[in-house]
Amino acid sequence: MTAVPARVPVLIAGGGPSGLAAALELGRRGIEVLVVEPRTSLDPLRPRAKTTSVRTMEHLRRWGLADRLRALAPLPVEHAQDVVFCTGLFGHEITRFREAFGLTTERRDEFAEPGQQAPQPLVEQLLRDAVAELASVTVLTGWRAVEVTDGPTEARAVLADPDGGQHEVTADWLLGCDGSSGVTRRAIGARYAGSSGTLPNVSITFRSPQLEERELCALGVHYWVIGAERGGLMGRLDLDGTWWAIVQGVDAETEQVDPVRLVQSLAGAEIDVEVLATDPWSARMLLVDRYRGQRVFLVGDAAHLNPPWGGHGFNTCVGDAVNLGWKLAAVLHGWAPECLLDSYEAERRPVAERTIDAAGAQEAFLAPSFATGDLDAETAEGAALRAALARALQVKDPEFHSLGLVLGYDYPDSPVVVPDGLPVPEPELVAFRPSAHPGARLPHAWLPDGRSLYDLLGEELTLLRLGRAVSAEAFTTAAARHDVPLRVLDLDHVPGLRESCGADLVLVRPDQHVAWRGSLPVDAEAVLAGVLGAQVASAASVSGA
Repeated sequence: MTAVPARVPVLIAGGGPSGLAAALELGRRGIEVLVVEPRTSLDPLRPRAKTTSVRTMEHLRRWGLADRLRALAPLPVEHAQDVVFCTGLFGHEITRFREAFGLTTERRDEFAEPGQQAPQPLVEQLLRDAVAELASVTVLTGWRAVEVTDGPTEARAVLADPDGGQHEVTADWLLGCDGSSGVTRRAIGARYAGSSGTLPNVSITFRSPQLEERELCALGVHYWVIGAERGGLMGRLDLDGTWWAIVQGVDAETEQVDPVRLVQSLAGAEIDVEVLATDPWSARMLLVDRYRGQRVFLVGDAAHLNPPWGGHGFNTCVGDAVNLGWKLAAVLHGWAPECLLDSYEAERRPVAERTIDAAGAQEAFLAPSFATGDLDAETAEGAALRAALARALQVKDPEFHSLGLVLGYDYPDSPVVVPDGLPVPEPELVAFRPSAHPGARLPHAWLPDGRSLYDLLGEELTLLRLGRAVSAEAFTTAAARHDVPLRVLDLDHVPGLRESCGADLVLVRPDQHVAWRGSLPVDAEAVLAGVLGAQVASAASVSGA
């Protein structure tokens, strides 16, 4: 039996996407971490999330994993980038949404990495492999936290091993990444609030040789079927004949479900279907009332449950882990006070609330709600019906084009972001307009030598010097005095960067969000104190205006 330490700096209960991402953030900084995960293996026949967003791909790039994921992904971005709405796979195309989910084969100025379609088990295995390469992280599969006790100076957990034995572990900090059915939420007295979707759904993983042999109505990455009998969506899991489908409005508890017939109804033909797996489910829009206790934090699904529309759930979990991970490492390394951790809920809960609202709004526009008349008719009336439906389906655009949400989420009201007194742009869902206001993700740029600006940022704080006559000495002196790791990047030669950032100096956090921007003269010590939570710095004293 594996020897379990009696005490660890960080215990992570749950080794799904959020737990593994947090372990990566901490382990790459040398923090000793113990991860316990009940699942000994990952089920490739239940793909769950399939969209790795532009923002998550940027995090994977930072971890050195973006190219590894693309090499492993069974569905290359080059294969397809559009979501197609149709009457059936062999029917009529109604309309399409191009470059959905940030899928593009062209380099874009707005982001360092395009999106990627990949089944969640594959992404999790990649993260498992990456965590296994970190000497400071131990992952115990087949283990679970069965009891957690929060406290003012430590957290205690009872861990159950695969043989039923129990072990008590004390941790300085405990991250609850144990999902909706875990114990950590209950340990801090947090409760979900929200609702469930109106339609039940059935997910089906299947193979059908005829989908490879017969010509489909269009090439897409996802197909939304507005069918006469059933509605839903489907797409390839790979290029070797494995597909997934979600049939909407099917209640497996009250009706006889024939998965073969359901797939055939979406396809619009009696094709051969080999069913590999089925899962009934309903969308849930739930958010906890608190993200932390004293030494216990909730991360990912333990804190929020998102409906799948738009592909935000898994990606929001990773965003939580990144946000908390660098902050916890800074505290454990001693260059930030514990009060920095108070900003985790202040920053991430509004993001989850906004994301749930955006995805939940699509519950009113699922496939069955668009079914009308004989959409497949080879007549003028059928063509007119399809044209009218194409116009009505534009209400779905925010589901597939949501870079305003994916890249534009910000933390302007965070207690560890120093405002500059300038107006903060209104949040947008679809359109993404880069901004360097404090709290925003640093606007991306490709440098003259072809590298991404993000590739130059440090593991901890980075100060961008964008003005030709501006000195960074005040910041380097203040950082050295307080042992705060700071990298200075002289980028005044990069065309347009000063204009896009709107200041001579920009202080960037490890998660690529702007902590402060301004010009000289400035009280650099006050700025550093403000962005690390040591004090609330006023705009007047640190703006450099």
